Amino acid sequence: MKRILKERDRLLRRTARLGGLMSVAMAVIVLCVPGTTDAITLAVSLILLALASIALYLLGWTGQLRWVAATLVIGLAAITVIGFGDPGHNESSTTAVIVIAGGVIAAAALILPVSTARIGVFVAGFIITAVVATFASAGYGAVSMYASLFVVAGWASAGLVGWWMGQSVPRVMHRIASVGRAHRSERQASEREAQRRQDARLLHDTVLATLTLLAHSGVGVSEHALRLQAADDARLLRQLRLGGKPMPRASGVYTLEPVAETELGTTLESVKQRFSRMGLEVSWHGHGQVLLPSNVLDSFLGALGECLENVRRHAEVTEADVTITDDDTTVRAMVTDSGVGFDIGQIADGRLGFAESVVARLRDVGGNARLFSSPGSGTTVVLEVPK
Repeated sequence: MKRILKERDRLLRRTARLGGLMSVAMAVIVLCVPGTTDAITLAVSLILLALASIALYLLGWTGQLRWVAATLVIGLAAITVIGFGDPGHNESSTTAVIVIAGGVIAAAALILPVSTARIGVFVAGFIITAVVATFASAGYGAVSMYASLFVVAGWASAGLVGWWMGQSVPRVMHRIASVGRAHRSERQASEREAQRRQDARLLHDTVLATLTLLAHSGVGVSEHALRLQAADDARLLRQLRLGGKPMPRASGVYTLEPVAETELGTTLESVKQRFSRMGLEVSWHGHGQVLLPSNVLDSFLGALGECLENVRRHAEVTEADVTITDDDTTVRAMVTDSGVGFDIGQIADGRLGFAESVVARLRDVGGNARLFSSPGSGTTVVLEVPK
């Protein structure tokens, strides 16, 4: 709330300074018109208007009430000099009086209508200014009437603008704060959803994979390989319990140490060894000496490992081919098997295996995955990530 009030007061005093200085400039122009007043009155008036400009500048800088009072006193002095000090007082000088009373002084009073006490000061200042300006412009018939109306209009405008800004700015700031809170809540919800999806991938790629093997009595997997995978899962869970944040490297293989940039050829070895000891013979084609950022590499290897895991579980074959290629902007891996295949349209939307552990994982780093399969004709998955 304190910050909102500061913003309101700053806007009010800057508006008062701008309006007041513009009115000072207008009064100077009117006074400098030949025949408006004599030389002595002009010199004194210009000095007083210069002092009023300084008071208005300081008012816009600090917002202190003493500069409002200073502007009021200096403005009344200028009105008195112009209206009573010049024997040749005429309609042009009356115009200067109107501008000073309804412009310069009223603009300085713009910061007042923000509280009950200040509104009282505003009303007192208006009464004093109106009385002095009326007497200073008396004797010119219609001009005197217009002078009084202009002074009233100037002060009324300043009062309405000050009151409106004093009421509106806090409301606007409150709404901005509400939008900010809503944005933070939405961002936190998005972060929680992203964390949930990452946790689901982690669970699917590690513990659930191991439990699935155990549920099928480790069919097709040696006891040694099963023990190694269970040990990896246990070590990961123990580190998570101590507050570590996992970084996926491959399906079922996570590390808690970030990798800044690594050659792809050196990290594919862990994928090769894992599936080799689990009974899936993978033929690797192409070169793997490609540099990738850590997060892109993690997602790429995670998706690649999940594709091979799907081959091992569902394709009913013991062989698969992986071809890795790259160009100036993209690294690709094509995972191919000659297994039983399936109807792509029959994949359930809620399955995490492909939708989350492959497609969503690659999209998170600007990549893509394409799936080709039909019953009896095997399956091909093309994975793409940016360099």
